[in-house]
Amino acid sequence: MSVADTIPVTGIDRLDQYVADVLGGDRVVGRLERLAVERHVRDLEDGGARGLDFDAEEAEIAIQFIECLRHSKAEWAGRPIHLEPVQCFVVGSMFGWFRRNSEGERVRRFNVGFVLWARKNAKSTTAAAIGHKLFVADGEQGAEVYSAATKRDQAKIVHEEAKRMVKSSPSLSRLVEVFRDNLSIPSTNSKYEPLGADADTTDGLNISGAIIDELHAHKTRELWDVLDTATGARRNPMLFVITTAGVATDTESIYLELKHHSEQVLEGTLEDDSWFAHIAILDKGDDWADEAVWPKANPLLGVSVKIDDLRRKCRRAKNSPNAVMNFRRRHCNEDVEVSAYPWLDPGTWGLCRDESRQDVQPPTAETIERFRGRACAAGGDLSSVRDLTALVFSFLAEDGSVDTVPFCWCPRANALSKQKDKRVPYLGWAEQGYLELTDGDSVDYDSLRYVLRTARDEWGWKIGQIAFDPNNARHLMTELVEEDGFPADDVLEHIQTCGHMNEPIVTTEKLILDRRLRHGGNPVMQWCLSNIRVYQDTGGRRRFDKRKSRDRIDLPVALVMAVWYSVQSITSGVGITML
Repeated sequence: MSVADTIPVTGIDRLDQYVADVLGGDRVVGRLERLAVERHVRDLEDGGARGLDFDAEEAEIAIQFIECLRHSKAEWAGRPIHLEPVQCFVVGSMFGWFRRNSEGERVRRFNVGFVLWARKNAKSTTAAAIGHKLFVADGEQGAEVYSAATKRDQAKIVHEEAKRMVKSSPSLSRLVEVFRDNLSIPSTNSKYEPLGADADTTDGLNISGAIIDELHAHKTRELWDVLDTATGARRNPMLFVITTAGVATDTESIYLELKHHSEQVLEGTLEDDSWFAHIAILDKGDDWADEAVWPKANPLLGVSVKIDDLRRKCRRAKNSPNAVMNFRRRHCNEDVEVSAYPWLDPGTWGLCRDESRQDVQPPTAETIERFRGRACAAGGDLSSVRDLTALVFSFLAEDGSVDTVPFCWCPRANALSKQKDKRVPYLGWAEQGYLELTDGDSVDYDSLRYVLRTARDEWGWKIGQIAFDPNNARHLMTELVEEDGFPADDVLEHIQTCGHMNEPIVTTEKLILDRRLRHGGNPVMQWCLSNIRVYQDTGGRRRFDKRKSRDRIDLPVALVMAVWYSVQSITSGVGITML
């Protein structure tokens, strides 16, 4: 939504202009968005035979009502809302189309609206405004309107926008009473509230309208079914869904079910006159990095979506598979398979190579002296006693960059087996000094303890936090405290969940992409990095997926933990203290 800078035209004029621009090729749209417009035009021509009619006056009333509201934040705060042509099409369609019900009454045609737009296309503002139309200006006594989400806190995002609209819009503030989690109109006994699937109960709802934001985050269909079945007593109920893309592999998602239904309606393979759909996504075969196709997923490109911002994010995405997935999902509106994908583009790690040193084991005298007196953090991954065990030191420099030094161990017997069966050159790496082989069938963790003690006592590396994946590491952590004298507060468990690993991964990734992480070119680390597959949850948080990764990833796990604790710390004369 923007503020009109020219003489305003009516909402219907803008709706008609949008239709003409789409059909005439003057507006860049995807196939499904064009189908929504063609459906509208087709129904204008022959919908009467099915009892449908478009009331331009009612559509205009809805648009004008919303434009009486005011923006509540950012550059447009306090200024009247101005609906863009595509928004006039959505609002005008939802409130302008009518049909005859089984009793012959003229009722609103669309009971469900499904809108799929990319991020930053004013979805929350659009949704909150439609909620107000249902709440204030729908002629419904005892209206019950809800902003609904899987969690009540999420539902409050749209609801808070609705509250801010009331406070910034004089026409609403005179009518609506504002409470913490409730908007109320005493004269009509109506309410507008947030509702989450985690509410104590959703029984007894008598819904006249519901705004469902970010449907892709709904893990089950439970809340949708509750809302859908709670509208039966209303004459003109409306469920309005507005969301970005989801996860293509989440086959049980209600989002994918409703999207598929919407696609069938638009394509004409399923007739459902009660269902409105507007889907703005790239077409099959489009290049996500081609800015010429970005308007297909971003109906408000140039208004609330800034082209410079998309260009910046696109440039970043080209250097990172994870950023690619985020860009394609959030800004190109593509359903992506985010369960497991590579982390870094091949070659990116090599650009961070510090040619002045070599990460061999034991470290060279030059490396030892380079970091003598420097504060550092360490990360360790003891995921398997029969394979790689990893330890990485991370030194924070004054300019915010970091230097990393890795150590890794592998049982000699397993190295022989790996080299034979999988052609992983453990023996060659060991001969070159990049990997230490230990006797027997399992790694003796005393080797790792020895390096930590030596770094502290002989090399003068000022070790602060030492973080471990707790799997297989608890006994070692106890020994470090009780036998080796490391402070208990500095020997930390760092579990490998999305919630705990996302920020370390993001921090390390940014340093790598900005060329502010330096390393000495250990090929074992390079190999482990190439093995990584990343899992991303529906909230966009990530972790390394050991189960789906191609092979060992122990060194990168240790790396991101070490980097995270060094960057989250400040140096002092005796070590590192958490901020």
